[in-house]
Amino acid sequence: MIFMHPVSLVISLSLAFAYSIYLNGKKAIKFNFVYMLPFLILTALINPAFNHEGVTILTYLHNGNPLTLESITYGLAAATMFISVICWFSCYNAVMTSDKFIYLFGKIIPALSLIFSMVLRFVPRFKAQITIVSNAQKCIGRDISTGSLIHRIKHGIRILSIMVTWMLENAIETADSMKSRGYGLQGRTAFSIFTWDSRDKTALIALVVSGGYILIGAVTKAMYFRYFPSMRGVGLSIYSISVFTTYAFLCAIPLIINISEDIKWKSLQSDN
Repeated sequence: MIFMHPVSLVISLSLAFAYSIYLNGKKAIKFNFVYMLPFLILTALINPAFNHEGVTILTYLHNGNPLTLESITYGLAAATMFISVICWFSCYNAVMTSDKFIYLFGKIIPALSLIFSMVLRFVPRFKAQITIVSNAQKCIGRDISTGSLIHRIKHGIRILSIMVTWMLENAIETADSMKSRGYGLQGRTAFSIFTWDSRDKTALIALVVSGGYILIGAVTKAMYFRYFPSMRGVGLSIYSISVFTTYAFLCAIPLIINISEDIKWKSLQSDN
């Protein structure tokens, strides 16, 4: 979201796309091409219609406003940034489970980590529950896909009312359950399958070193690029290329870890 240099955007989008496909397979390919690609095109087309900044005028619209090269380029860059962020969050949603979140932040912010873990697991549970409720209502003649508009609205409101009640009851039951287990009390220990080992240290060092180098590059404007009033950026040099290479490595760290672990796992299976 911070680096709007075209090279950074291409690196981020490419690796986010690759990692989402690695995690979600064909589902990610369908999501990226069916939803994200049209969103990119739509955003790129909408921005020049409302943004008329820039010195390179290509033509004039029917209302007299200029169509500039800078506005078109910025629309593409902004759309690429939005799609990259959505892809990264889809990867986060696939990797970051509620137990991992509680393991990381349970001792630091116990109440907030519990809320976040509940939110992370709420969406899939809500989707599964609304399917169950809809099918049950359909069996007793309250189908939201048939009948007049008034009847479908009434049936939809009834299902919504059932889901709201289910959400509130589920939240109260979860809160009571966690309270009875002493969650958040000082000195309370919790079981976890995660342990801190040398691999975590190596990954943390790689993240800190690469992130720090990129931060230095950003401060020294090695990744500087502007779109208005005219497009201009810092010329490529050995230093800027090294910063972009480090940025690519930082974005590729999750994919590298997963692929290396897959190779180790297959090697162990072949040995056995």
